[in-house]
Amino acid sequence: MTNNLINAGKVSKVEVLKQKSDFLRGPINTELNDGNPFFSQDGIQILKFHGSYQQKDRDLEKAKAKGEEAQYSMMLRTRSPGGLIPWQLYVALDKLSDRYGNHTLRATTRQGFQLHGILKENLKAVIVDITKNMGSTVGACGDINRNVMAPPAPFKNKPEYDYAREYAVKLADLLAPQAGAYYDIWLDGEVAVTASEAPDVTEARKRQGAGTAKTNISDIEPIYGTQYLPRKFKIAIAVAGDNSVDLYTNDLSLVVITNAANELEGFNVYVGGGLGRAHNNDATIVRIADSIGFVPVAQVYDLVKAIVALQRDYGDRHNRRHSRFKYILEEWGVEKFKQVLLEYYPTKLADPRELPPFKYQDYLGWHEQGDGKYFVGVSIESGRVLDHEGLQLKTALREISEKFHHDFVLTPNQNLLITEIAADEKEEIQKILDRCGILAPDQIDTLVRYSMACPAFPTCGLAIAESERALPDILARIRKLLVRLGLEDETFVTRITGCPNGCARPYMAELAFVGSAVDEYQVWLGGSFNSTRLAQPYVQRLHINNLEKGLEPLFFYFKKDRVEDESFGDFCDRKGIEDLRQFAETYVSELPEEKAKGKRRDVRHRVTLSAKSFELLKKAVEEQGSSMKDIVEAALEKYLA
Repeated sequence: MTNNLINAGKVSKVEVLKQKSDFLRGPINTELNDGNPFFSQDGIQILKFHGSYQQKDRDLEKAKAKGEEAQYSMMLRTRSPGGLIPWQLYVALDKLSDRYGNHTLRATTRQGFQLHGILKENLKAVIVDITKNMGSTVGACGDINRNVMAPPAPFKNKPEYDYAREYAVKLADLLAPQAGAYYDIWLDGEVAVTASEAPDVTEARKRQGAGTAKTNISDIEPIYGTQYLPRKFKIAIAVAGDNSVDLYTNDLSLVVITNAANELEGFNVYVGGGLGRAHNNDATIVRIADSIGFVPVAQVYDLVKAIVALQRDYGDRHNRRHSRFKYILEEWGVEKFKQVLLEYYPTKLADPRELPPFKYQDYLGWHEQGDGKYFVGVSIESGRVLDHEGLQLKTALREISEKFHHDFVLTPNQNLLITEIAADEKEEIQKILDRCGILAPDQIDTLVRYSMACPAFPTCGLAIAESERALPDILARIRKLLVRLGLEDETFVTRITGCPNGCARPYMAELAFVGSAVDEYQVWLGGSFNSTRLAQPYVQRLHINNLEKGLEPLFFYFKKDRVEDESFGDFCDRKGIEDLRQFAETYVSELPEEKAKGKRRDVRHRVTLSAKSFELLKKAVEEQGSSMKDIVEAALEKYLA
């Protein structure tokens, strides 16, 4: 069977590159040992499929301008379905971050870990170590299915959570690349070091779809063919009522449906979510997923393959800004999408099952698993695992993993759960957390607890403005403003990204900042705390120096006109963006101006010297090794005495 795409018109350079790459081998296989500290532009594109991005330290760009070499390094991301990080893998990642990386780990918003600062010459050694310790990086990036998310809570008395985790792994395996480039390049062809997949997954991948359109188009890569997908594809599996996975933001989301006997019946299906966009380009959109029906569990693999194949065949392969699955749903509409889907999956979907309202869960603090054991959720601000004064998070997690051998689970909101804790281990683990400065949930400012940021500077090449490094100060300033307005107990979901690609899902937040220029942000308002509603753009460019001036009218209006128990996001959505703008335009602050504290008044006085006197003074400085100030003061005192 040969590659046979329906959408075979004009394609982008990346599409040509993928097709000529020998199923993602070239040019990585030749460039890996070419002696250069970097990959070529073609190599960078293919490297993504192997879980890595090439980056430069953008804080050192000035050095490059002076003729010095750019500092290249690699970011490596794990493929961790459902966020599971075996303890052996965590120990390995921790050591690798110190030996080869920048001494930190970063939890992503899709339940994986990232290592930053890896030199090209060490990339293979790092991937080998990760793979030999029950991990992988294949499928974490590139134009394929990305890491499949699932609710992180390891409940043992709630079967729906087990089903979600099980199918996160199975769908990740179903849609993993099959051509073997990852093993050939990084592991010298050794495949046995990774866990084997479930037999029903293997059989489902090989099975041709029952419709008139083919789900399988290649012998080597059955689902993807030689060109893989037009762009990345994101899947999440949710549990009814639990929106810890931000299900509406995914290309495809499945919600576990069980019967009265707690047996898995199937899944409600949502399609077409996606948040990446570009500034000043109205053709790029943010969109939440649509519900299209219910699929029985016996048919779920066939349906998932059909949906992915439809995106493969109809997704835009010419304009990469228009290539995500969401554009098909936006332009076709749900009904046309369902009709075309019948060509791949010729069984009409049943109506979706009724669901309770979805609520956000972060699972911080201590919880019972339901089997006599416990798990504890640890907050990781902006996902960054590191040690600094007052917080030794990296030390704590390393000590716990090495001593207790408990697996971790990453959450879709950049936090971490320590699982399988016996009752007699709780006290000792809590002592480690306390000693290392890790706060309990009720000790964390709620603005911090419900915030997220992308890495942005200095590593991300797409960043326009700061994000992770700016977030702590932004949240502190917001909290201070709320206190001054008498809203000290208020909180809301705040997210910030350094560019409009939206890696921290800002467009679902109650308040979001999206980098639009250096130190300037587009402000979005009106998402919901439970991440079930899109926010809307409010201000195109707010300079960080004007943060309080820009937000004070909104918070004052919120305090003045909110209804009982109304959240900030619900208030902004009810009022609407135009109403909020009109109020802000006529708002006159009643807050007293704050006096600067802790700053010394500048009491220096300046005297202009002639050029001759200044040159004599410079000469005296060089000869005496003293400062200009000391020499001038000594001369004046002697002259005026």
